[in-house]
Amino acid sequence: MFSSRIFRSRWAALFWAGGIIWTAYDVAEANAPDPAANNVAAADTDATGVAVDNADLAILANAMGN
Repeated sequence: MFSSRIFRSRWAALFWAGGIIWTAYDVAEANAPDPAANNVAAADTDATGVAVDNADLAILANAMGN
């Protein structure tokens, strides 16, 4: 079996672990969003995509007891 062979050597195990970490980093970096091209803030939206206004925020604050 391959896994029992690779861990006979500390160096082989170290290189194997380094490859796993490198792969995880590459996958995570590929899914990172691109930075914004300008300084304009996006409009706040709720989970359904509808824009949030101050009345909605007041209702939420009242429900939380603030």
